[in-house]
Amino acid sequence: MRTTPVVAPGDAVSTADSVDRGPRTPRRGVAKHGKVTPWLFLAPYLLLFGGFVILPVVLGGWISLHRWDYTLPGKPFVGLENYQALLDPGSTIYETFWSSMQATGIFTVASVPLLLVLPLVVALVMNQRFPGRNLFRAVYFAPYVLGVAVVAVVWRYLLDANIGLINYYAGLLGLPDDTAWTTSTPAAWVALVGVTVWWTLGYNSVIYLAALQDIPRELYEAARVDGASAWQQFVNVTLPGLRPVLAFVTMITIIASANMFGQSYLITQGGPGRETRTAIYQIAETGLRNFQMGSAAAMSYVLTLFLMVLSVGIFWLFRERKG
Repeated sequence: MRTTPVVAPGDAVSTADSVDRGPRTPRRGVAKHGKVTPWLFLAPYLLLFGGFVILPVVLGGWISLHRWDYTLPGKPFVGLENYQALLDPGSTIYETFWSSMQATGIFTVASVPLLLVLPLVVALVMNQRFPGRNLFRAVYFAPYVLGVAVVAVVWRYLLDANIGLINYYAGLLGLPDDTAWTTSTPAAWVALVGVTVWWTLGYNSVIYLAALQDIPRELYEAARVDGASAWQQFVNVTLPGLRPVLAFVTMITIIASANMFGQSYLITQGGPGRETRTAIYQIAETGLRNFQMGSAAAMSYVLTLFLMVLSVGIFWLFRERKG
């Protein structure tokens, strides 16, 4: 039996004493853990990130400061000599490296605009409601699930100057049917860019599609009420809504294009001559075929520096401007 305490006038009464709260129940919410628990959850990621990102970065930097040759017992420390060789026109690797950087630039400049515009057009179509929409989406995304080896082998056959189906159907349409797609320029660049766009277009389209579906429908309705045309809606509603995603897609597309290797290695084999030998191709050949790992590591860090500067420029270009 509960009784209410009698309190004389003037006595101080605390809230806890004056209110009968009844039996206490366990407090709901996040249970309290020790300081080690969050680190235990992060441990798998930190181990993988440290082992496959941080450690290779540090080891690559260390190798770039040595004359690192697997065929020699000693690997002497040479400081910045490998980097100086890349900037010295009289060195043996100067011309080959910068020609490969030029090839990387050509491929990036040619492929990135197409991989930004065409996927957006496809995403705008996929965002509409029409019969067979899911099949349309699957058809455009399907090539991306293929490995680069599969894509390269198939297209090397299709682009063959003698038995390839591309030249065969070009002849049926009255076009030149003897184009050397893999052994002459600029045909080789057209082939590499075309294959890459066909292969990776679906990935960017899916990212665009997700961003388009995240734009509020009310904005389009308000624009239509104000009398905006379809083009005005695209410029004033769609593009501003896609700004963050467009910056992301631009950055990952540039990085992927700058790291192109498999298509060049398997389709054109770097030819004709060394015209389509990209920077990654040259780095792999220098380090894995010529055993000059120090020079290869220095090349990779120079390429990384270019990409870092380019990344800063891209994020500055797409920054949100106020006022």
